Amino acid sequence: MSNLIWVQKWYLFNCDGDWEHGYGVRIDTLDNPGWSVKINLNGTQAEGLTTEPIQRKTTDTDWVHCSISNKEFQGAGGPENLDEILQIFRALVEAAGK
Repeated sequence: MSNLIWVQKWYLFNCDGDWEHGYGVRIDTLDNPGWSVKINLNGTQAEGLTTEPIQRKTTDTDWVHCSISNKEFQGAGGPENLDEILQIFRALVEAAGK
């Protein structure tokens, strides 16, 4: 299953009539260029998830920075790294059994 499909299923699983109104998943673009991903973990099975910051930079356009802070997964990356950001989130959730 692709990472995007997996995130869609994770999102749907957490939609309970309340969570999706105050929290959720945001995917946006950056002007450097790149991607920004914010996934609120509040009220989900992954709420207690933690990780050390993950940073990788190969070139000015091939990089990722991911972390979890205040019950929110935050990922950013180059213009071709959206799938990698989603894969990092997926791997963290799956490794924690969440």
